[in-house]
Amino acid sequence: MKLSPARLSLLVGAGLMLSTSATAQTSVSPTSPTAQPPRFSAPSDRTGAKPAADMQAVLDAHARLGPKPIETLSPAEARVQPSPADAVKAVMQARGMSTAPDASVTTREIAYASDPMQKVRVYTPAGPAPRGGRPLVVYYHGGGWVIADLDTYDATPRVLAQQLGAVVVSVEYRHAPEAKFPAQHQDAAAAYRWVLNNGATLGGDTRRVALAGESAGGNLAVATAIYARDNKLPAPRHILAVYPIANSGKTLPSRTDSAKAKPLNTSMLSWFSHYFSRTPSTPRDPRINLVAANLRGLAPVTIVNAQIDPLRSDGETLAAALRKAGVRVQQRTFSGVTHEFFGMGKVVRGALEAENYAVSQMRPSLQRAGRR
Repeated sequence: MKLSPARLSLLVGAGLMLSTSATAQTSVSPTSPTAQPPRFSAPSDRTGAKPAADMQAVLDAHARLGPKPIETLSPAEARVQPSPADAVKAVMQARGMSTAPDASVTTREIAYASDPMQKVRVYTPAGPAPRGGRPLVVYYHGGGWVIADLDTYDATPRVLAQQLGAVVVSVEYRHAPEAKFPAQHQDAAAAYRWVLNNGATLGGDTRRVALAGESAGGNLAVATAIYARDNKLPAPRHILAVYPIANSGKTLPSRTDSAKAKPLNTSMLSWFSHYFSRTPSTPRDPRINLVAANLRGLAPVTIVNAQIDPLRSDGETLAAALRKAGVRVQQRTFSGVTHEFFGMGKVVRGALEAENYAVSQMRPSLQRAGRR
């Protein structure tokens, strides 16, 4: 679904106005991961878009794994549900494909702070590092700041390490509701500082750093770039935001046309907000509602969206806000795919196209010659 620049600008403003009334209804959850959620209602799904056959194969495999609706569970229950990544492995196994980690990339885990959740997994391409070190990518995983972990989002860091020849530092951060907003944004910033200070020991070149993330992690990538600018840290050379959380409006087009999409639906967005919010006004904070943030002076941004995804409009309106702020931005919405498709390139053609697109956008920014 393509929207005109004028329509996108209207939606950015609408998101700001609607976020006030939407979040006024948000109850704030306790900090226990076993706390049961309230009942969430979703608007009727008006989408006519159907997943491509290879995307549908992953969704069917996920359904066979028997996941319960996330929006009906406590965080503790949701964290042990089968994920789309598990479905991809099931599809690969059914096709006789190996699910073993690619030996061309090695990994190790290192703590960047005192909490056990505050660790990074470092993905390093095999072979000797070039003189001066490899480019560095700081990557933040998704999961609505409540669920998922480094294992769930293992595919994308591997793809970026392989295709960019980069050291990719995948960041684990504290989860809500045990640690509510802004804990995740604080951890994202702390990890970025840690990489700037320690990147050389990882075989990286700290003059060539990019930020990347998916979903909640896509939000963290942009928010961390803003933090770096405001705190006079070295700026990243590029920002990759894959279906980022970026607009708190609840009546954005994708909130209704993909209200009952899988694996992410509109009710789940309310579920995540219920658990990560510290107060009812939390979703209006510009670190979450990025379309309301000061976006000036950021590095080039690449935004990847899925057609069948309640977060599609977030990426589209964020692109409009970035352009208005004078930031160089490229945004593409890939048809026939759903939330979580990125990283599924081994089994979903649209995912492979999106991965190649993202890498092609990032690579020039990370080349040794020419500073941004």
